[in-house]
Amino acid sequence: MRVAHLLAALLVLAAAGSGAARAASTATDPNALRSPNSDVTVPTGHRLSARRVIAVADGVPSVRGARRAHPGLTSSAFLKGATRWQVSYYGKKGKEIAQVTINDATGTVQEAWTGFQVAWTMARGYPGAFGRKASALYLWIPLCLLFVIPFVDRRRWRRWLHLDLLVLVSLSISLAFFSHGKIGLSVPLAYPVLLYLLVRMLVLARGRNRPSGPLRLSVPVSWMAIALVFLVGFRIGLNVTDSNVIDVGYAGVIGAHKIAGGDRLYGAFPKDNAHGDTYGPASYEAYVPFERTFGWSGRWDDLPAAHAASVFFDLLTMLGLWLLGRRVRGPTLGIALAYAWAAFPFTLFTLDSNTNDSLVALLIVFALLTATHPARRGALAALAGFTKFAPLALAPLLARSTGEVRVRPLAVFAAAFAATTVLVGLPVLTGASASTVYHSTIGYQSSRGSPFSVWGLWRLPHAAELAVQLAGAALAVVVAFVPRRRDIFQVAALGAVVLIALQLGISHWFYLYVVWFFPLVMLALLGRYPEGKGEPSGL
Repeated sequence: MRVAHLLAALLVLAAAGSGAARAASTATDPNALRSPNSDVTVPTGHRLSARRVIAVADGVPSVRGARRAHPGLTSSAFLKGATRWQVSYYGKKGKEIAQVTINDATGTVQEAWTGFQVAWTMARGYPGAFGRKASALYLWIPLCLLFVIPFVDRRRWRRWLHLDLLVLVSLSISLAFFSHGKIGLSVPLAYPVLLYLLVRMLVLARGRNRPSGPLRLSVPVSWMAIALVFLVGFRIGLNVTDSNVIDVGYAGVIGAHKIAGGDRLYGAFPKDNAHGDTYGPASYEAYVPFERTFGWSGRWDDLPAAHAASVFFDLLTMLGLWLLGRRVRGPTLGIALAYAWAAFPFTLFTLDSNTNDSLVALLIVFALLTATHPARRGALAALAGFTKFAPLALAPLLARSTGEVRVRPLAVFAAAFAATTVLVGLPVLTGASASTVYHSTIGYQSSRGSPFSVWGLWRLPHAAELAVQLAGAALAVVVAFVPRRRDIFQVAALGAVVLIALQLGISHWFYLYVVWFFPLVMLALLGRYPEGKGEPSGL
């Protein structure tokens, strides 16, 4: 009953917090493109003509280079919002090769892009494009310190845990380069972190050489609990006052609106989010209560429903981590896990981008929380898998969980998994062919090119990428059987291994995916220490 009350309180917090954002909306898209009526006539309210801005753009060095590399480029000028022009250069097959933005009042070039940064605006390093102030240094650096310092053992500076935490926050270096449009550095810098975590989790999955003493914190656990309360309030406040909804959260609201209205989900998304139907049905269904409560205006405005959903997923994940830690080890681990989520800057980055990625973490955490119940575990595994599909790779691991390989629990898990799949899929798959659903989801995700992985950025051989993917798939099956004996902490480590291996092989990787494996990594790292008394943690 107490858990039910907590869930109700979390829903109230999410609704109250996002209610403040209902009135804020964007009436006009500042990036909307319009074709001028004439190339030579100056449009009303402007100073420049289309012919003039094309002449300015033709003088940009990167455009001259593109013309040399792609003979025969054609150019078109568009009015961009109320104060700017965009000049686009197209190749023989209609592909946009270069793009220039010009200020109408001054005639100066504001932006010039070629290569991947033409098609991928997120590769241009726009400040605040993801999460707005969540990625500001004056917030990010203090959060990194808050995340690491409480877990520092001043008696033993050479603890592996210290290095593990520093590696986790070192992913910030890659993000910093990304935020400045330096994807040639940001992308490869993410892979050493992922590889380290993969190897570290494999080592922990063996379950050997565990510490004999309890987790030593540099602050009393009561301080950590107080800090957790303040961090939760800060996260909600920042989400309401200064966060943005990217295309992922927008897709969730559109999908929820379609489901609630009985409309076709896959293959029928609006033009401003044409590929928003690329996720699993559970992702859209999770947004239905929020879309029904806050509504949707029909356009990409402030989307209070997406804010409410994101806050709720975030809060419920922390609740799940607290419950999980208390159940498997004791109160200190419960508070430590919830605090780690609240302090880790990448979870705030995800929260204030208002995506569905925290939903993945939430369902994985609750799947671990039901580790001894095959039916519940099977249902949660299916829900997690049909959010963004990648967690389907956890199904073999979760099928066995911590127990022995026995027919009855596996059968119960499989039945619950199948039943949940049917319940989740039937309401949204009717009216769409299997081909449409596949091409909108897995087909689209597997075929699109992306510069946000070494595979796409460096154009590595597809055979190498496929080999890594097959190795990840094989690993997902092997961990269902090896090691023969395992506890919940080893299961967490193995789950992190599967998800990280999967992410190493995908063609489109992004920082939002860190939250998928972060709870598993922290449970594997902190759960190794037994609960104790009389320690500096205040226990």
